[in-house]
Amino acid sequence: MTACAVVGAGAWGTALADLLARNGHGVRLWAREPDVVHSICTRHENHRFLAGVVLSSALVASATLPDVIPRAELVIFASPSAHLRRVAAEAAPGLEPGTTLAVATKGIERGSLAIMTEVVRDVTGGAFPVVALSGPSFAAEVAARQPTAVVAASASSEAAELVQRALSSAEFRVYTHPDVVGVELGGSLKNVIALATGISDGLGLGSNSRAALVTRGLAEMTRLGVALGARASTFAGLAGIGDLVLTCSGALSRNRAVGEAIGRGQTLAEALAGRETVAEGVVTAQSALALAERTGVDMPIVVAVNRVLFEDRPARRAIADLMERELRAEVD
Repeated sequence: MTACAVVGAGAWGTALADLLARNGHGVRLWAREPDVVHSICTRHENHRFLAGVVLSSALVASATLPDVIPRAELVIFASPSAHLRRVAAEAAPGLEPGTTLAVATKGIERGSLAIMTEVVRDVTGGAFPVVALSGPSFAAEVAARQPTAVVAASASSEAAELVQRALSSAEFRVYTHPDVVGVELGGSLKNVIALATGISDGLGLGSNSRAALVTRGLAEMTRLGVALGARASTFAGLAGIGDLVLTCSGALSRNRAVGEAIGRGQTLAEALAGRETVAEGVVTAQSALALAERTGVDMPIVVAVNRVLFEDRPARRAIADLMERELRAEVD
C-alpha cells in the first residue's frame, strides 16, 4: 500500500483519488471548498463536481492542505492550471524527502509558458521526481470504472513506474513514457483544437469539417511539440491523437461545449458563465499562440481560435480564413 495525497478535488482529482482508494492505497484528498469536503466525508460523494458517483468509503477529504501532504509517498496535483503554482508552493513545505510528485493538470502557464511539470519542479526546487499524467480520460467514466488507458511520463523511469503501479487496475491501464514535453503538450494543445471543433459544430458544420480540424490540429500540435523538443511519435499515441479525438468528439468535453456555445453565437463570457468546471483550452489558446510566435511555428487553427475568443472575429469568418489560406502540400 502506498500513502497518497491528491491535491485538487475537481472531477478529475476526485476520480483519481477514488481510483487510488479502490486500489487499496491510503488516500487523502484536498479540496478548496468546505462543502465538497463535507459531501465526501459524510455522503461519499463529490456533490459539486462528480455528482451521482459513489466514492470509496476509505477516501478521506480535508480543506487543510497541511493535513493532506505529510507522510505521502505519492502526491498527485490536479488543480486548474491557473492555480497550480500557488497550490504547489503551499504544499511544498510539507513534502517528505523521496516523495514522487505526479501532475494530472493539463495546461500551459500563462506568462511563463511553462508546462505543468515545470511549474511543480520550479516551486519545489527540483528536489523531487515529477511525473506527467495524461491521456484520453473523462473523469466521470473513470469513476464509473469504464476501461481507460493513460500515460505516465517522466525523466525518471522509477517514478513513472511507481505512478503506473499505484493507479493501474482492471479498468484503468497506465503506460509509461519518457517524453514528458510531448505528453504534456498533447494533453494541453488538444483543448484548443476541441474549442475549434466545438465552434464548427455550433455553426452547424458537418463531419467533414470536424475531421479536417482534428487532423490539421494534430499537425499543428506535432509541429510545435517537435520545435520544443518532443518526439513526433508521441502525438500518435494516447496523449496525442487519443486525447485529441476524445476531447473533440466526446459529449463530456468541456472545451468542445464552450466552443459549441460560441459557434451558436454566444460571447466567450456567456459561454463560460455559470460553469463550475474549468475549460482549460481558453487559457491554453493564448499560451499556445505565444509559444507558436516564439518558436516561429505555423499554427493557423490556434490563431483562428484566438481571434474568435479574444478579438471578436466572427466564427464563420474564422473558418473561411482557414479555408482561404495559400495552398500548400499536406506534409511539411
